[in-house]
Amino acid sequence: MTNFGQAEAKSRLEAIVRRTGDYELGFPPGVRVRVYASGRTGARGLTTAAAVFDPGMALDFHRHDCGEAITVLEGTPTVLVEGRPHTLGRLDCVYVPGGVLHAVQNDSATEARIHSAFASPNPQRTFAEMGELPDSGSRGVGCPVPEAVSRFGLSSGYELAPGTDFHDLFAARLGSSGICGGFGMFQPGSGLPCHFHEYDESITIVAGHAVCQVEGRHYEVGLMDTAVIPEGLAHRFVNRRDSPMGMIWVYAGDEPRRVLVDNTRCSGAIGIASE
Repeated sequence: MTNFGQAEAKSRLEAIVRRTGDYELGFPPGVRVRVYASGRTGARGLTTAAAVFDPGMALDFHRHDCGEAITVLEGTPTVLVEGRPHTLGRLDCVYVPGGVLHAVQNDSATEARIHSAFASPNPQRTFAEMGELPDSGSRGVGCPVPEAVSRFGLSSGYELAPGTDFHDLFAARLGSSGICGGFGMFQPGSGLPCHFHEYDESITIVAGHAVCQVEGRHYEVGLMDTAVIPEGLAHRFVNRRDSPMGMIWVYAGDEPRRVLVDNTRCSGAIGIASE
């Protein structure tokens, strides 16, 4: 990153988006969507959101002008891509490139919750016209397909710091473009070293609680709270509770890359920042 890029990044501050925000309009009854990182929060290159599908509810076939990574948080929804069904379990992920028709449906008797990440700060959604609805299995077995599916149970975990377990769910090497992300679990007392990235990041807490440190500012974040960190800002997450903490992280770049710095740059003066 150039010196100019570092100066520009530091002129933008982090945003903490709480889970109690308003739901987005324009979705069918029984489908509730809450947006976290986006152009409205100052993010560049990405949008993240969470959606809840009531039993039997669906979002009909549509396409976006950018790629989308759909990660399951709860339940067993089915994502249909050009008519091909992918029933997903917890932390399974499907990446759908821009312009590709897809739908999400919850045929189970319980709620389904998903996390979506888009490779744009302002993604657009267009519903399919009647004449372009895909047939089931529109591409035969063995034919190349545009989507990429990652099964959490088959992914390889890695440790970024003692007491952590990370899994990459979507990245360039896994079929996505413009965004990458995954799941991280922190045992009590664990935390990552202070670091920064050359692109913006969204971190959504999906289990437990954490302390988010950004350039000396401290925030308590809980379930479905999201931190939006601009490129170049040093940050880290620490689990100070007695139960595990889990997060979904998303970068506005093809592959995860971190630059480590001294932890004092993150910790600064101890205290909880006002918002």
